[in-house]
Amino acid sequence: MNLCVLALVLALASGVSGHYYDYDAPLFMYGQLSLNCAPECSCPHNYPTAMYCDDLKLKSVPMVPPGIQYLYLRNNQIDHIDEKAFENVTDLQWLILDHNLLENSKIKGKVFSKLKQLKKLHINYNNLTESVGPLPKSLQDLQLTNNKISKLGSFEGLANLTFLHLQYNQLKEDAVSASLKGLKSLEYLDLSFNQISKLPSGLPASLLTLYLDSNKISNIPDEYFKRFTGLQYLRLSHNQLADSGVPGNSFNISSLLELDLSYNKLKSIPTVNENLENYYLEVNQLEKFEVKSFCKILGPLSYSKIQHLRLDGNPLTQSSLPPDMYECLRVANEITVN
Repeated sequence: MNLCVLALVLALASGVSGHYYDYDAPLFMYGQLSLNCAPECSCPHNYPTAMYCDDLKLKSVPMVPPGIQYLYLRNNQIDHIDEKAFENVTDLQWLILDHNLLENSKIKGKVFSKLKQLKKLHINYNNLTESVGPLPKSLQDLQLTNNKISKLGSFEGLANLTFLHLQYNQLKEDAVSASLKGLKSLEYLDLSFNQISKLPSGLPASLLTLYLDSNKISNIPDEYFKRFTGLQYLRLSHNQLADSGVPGNSFNISSLLELDLSYNKLKSIPTVNENLENYYLEVNQLEKFEVKSFCKILGPLSYSKIQHLRLDGNPLTQSSLPPDMYECLRVANEITVN
């Protein structure tokens, strides 16, 4: 019996029920509740540094006793945070505040920057109109999705910030360009579902994952992605890209493994590097298949590493595909055409 199954059996055997436990928690062993806990919340005995205060209709942050490192306050009605709210727990590492009613004006002082050990801060599904701050240098994962954010404050000094989720907001490119330049450790950036019409300048060159789905982007500046030497995952689906706005080698990035250009206005297939593995081009206006978009030359050791290729929702048909396509895409597991 593996550890997760054993833990679940032990939790059920001890009579713990009617409580939601987080599968993303650092440990997954639960049992009797700890005594060192806010009375309205739950602190599993075998996980005593976590305090769960989800789904309690709380209007403010409860008393947090010393020793708590992982604090969950999801699905409440919290609309403010006092500056002294976390005074007892300066070693807090995770603070999860999703699905509340927080506004920037009611988050007081330097309530977050005092938390010198904080690694995760999630304030998804609230009423923020700009990013929160100041923030501690220890922060690694910041999630501010599904708010009304149109302005980003300074992220200066966040040398450890690796994951930044900003999707489903009201951001435009100028706000993004001005704020993210100094994030030298940033690897994951999601800007999907915003109001971006041009690719932001000054994004950190350290990015491995960049999501820009569902914006208003119509143009790729020449050699824009060249500076992202480690970029592996790039999504630009549901934008307004047409052939005239995509320079020839825009996506010829040797590190890239996955590229999503679906739901745009492309009539020809943009050239990609032979190392690309997953390419999504469904629902464009593609009229022809050019082998040279995938393989510069063909030979025993020269072929595309494409495994999954989606071409459905285009004027292309199976019969219009050139015979040498299969020699170029010889390792493909799936090619979807109308």
